[in-house]
Amino acid sequence: MIAATALTTLPATFRLPLGDGAEAVVDWLTTALDGFFAVIRTIFQGMYEGVYWALETPPFWAILIVVAAVAFFAKGWKLALGSLIGFLIIVGVDQWENAMTTLALVLVASLLAILFSIPLGIWAAKSDAASNAIKPVLDFMQTMPAFVYLIPALILFRVGVVPGIVATIIFAMAPGVRMTELGIRGVDKEVVEAGRAFGATPGRILRQIQLPLAMPSIMAGVNQIIMLALSMVVIAGMVGAGGLGAQVVQSLNRIDVALGFEAGIAVVILAMFLDRVTAAFAGQKRRVPSFLRSKRTQQHEAADAGEAVATHSMPTRAPITTTG
Repeated sequence: MIAATALTTLPATFRLPLGDGAEAVVDWLTTALDGFFAVIRTIFQGMYEGVYWALETPPFWAILIVVAAVAFFAKGWKLALGSLIGFLIIVGVDQWENAMTTLALVLVASLLAILFSIPLGIWAAKSDAASNAIKPVLDFMQTMPAFVYLIPALILFRVGVVPGIVATIIFAMAPGVRMTELGIRGVDKEVVEAGRAFGATPGRILRQIQLPLAMPSIMAGVNQIIMLALSMVVIAGMVGAGGLGAQVVQSLNRIDVALGFEAGIAVVILAMFLDRVTAAFAGQKRRVPSFLRSKRTQQHEAADAGEAVATHSMPTRAPITTTG
């Protein structure tokens, strides 16, 4: 009886100190690398304020023109018209300033996530060992609740927009790494071998063959990064990031259905615009690199010339006549 109880009951003293270890690491980072994190905080804050200034300083109609132009260039007049109507709705519900605050945060966090994820994806595509080492980290980043990121981010970067940017980067960059690796690994090996046969260096193969042909997959990853970054606006609003996320949090505190609905509609409009634009760029056709096209043209011309020479050099047979 005692043995059965011992087998079915955990020891009272059994506990892995994982949380204590994480707290000790954060405390050490706060003490030892405070200057480094201060520099990062200054850079991120400066980037955010620059983008916000560019979005907030012009009149709203100027931003509407830019939005319509980007949408038209991406997919045509239908997307441009829909985007224009959507942003006019944001103006109509008096959420323009909050929407620009959120858009600035999303753009900065997405840009940084893209800058971090694409090189990691290239590295993972080039090295199986790097891929095997990166995948568990990406799984951790995608499955760990986003609120957990805010705790060390608040300690290291203080209250404000920067902890929201950091948490958004961590949460959103995993799809960019995965899709970049998938796209580069999916490039036709015969095209890569053709580039090597023509004397292209590995760097030129990457720049002019693999990256252009993998661009649809990379852009799909960029689309996912932006969507995940936008989904973090409410959580970022809890740490002082402001914008539409702060409006949603405020509506929860006040039980204000109208404010929550208006802020939510603004978030949806931003999401639809960014999703359609990036998806349109992701769907653009891939092109064969220029130097391969020129080589192929030379090969075809040489083959045609050789065929012509062979045809003209063939001996002609005299017609066979029969005599009766």
